[in-house]
Amino acid sequence: MTADDKNNQQESVPTKREEIRTPGRVLVPAVDIFESIECLTLTADMPGVAKSGLEIDLEKGVLTINGIVESVERGRPILREFTSANYYRQFKLPDLLDGDKSFAELRNGVLTLTIPKSEVAKPKRIEIRSK
Repeated sequence: MTADDKNNQQESVPTKREEIRTPGRVLVPAVDIFESIECLTLTADMPGVAKSGLEIDLEKGVLTINGIVESVERGRPILREFTSANYYRQFKLPDLLDGDKSFAELRNGVLTLTIPKSEVAKPKRIEIRSK
């Protein structure tokens, strides 16, 4: 088993309340974060979460993602290998992001969150003058 396999396995295991400071047991969604000149883009796997059950907050540099999974009763379980639980994840973000211009999309259980960088954080081209 490689280190990546261990990380992926750990992220799908429900965590204890003390580790994340939220009530109940939750799953830690697998997340990828990409940086470009213009923004940070975060994608998170959150199957079973509907748009109405998704909360995204950015306060004092802390991004909080909270996804509520609505359980669907299909009858009496005979075999259960899939654990359904809510999702919760927090990140400390740099101050040079413009949270007011952020936008999110949830499609097929995948959250895509785009947070633009503030103008101060974007690279500037310096003009070279000649005499």
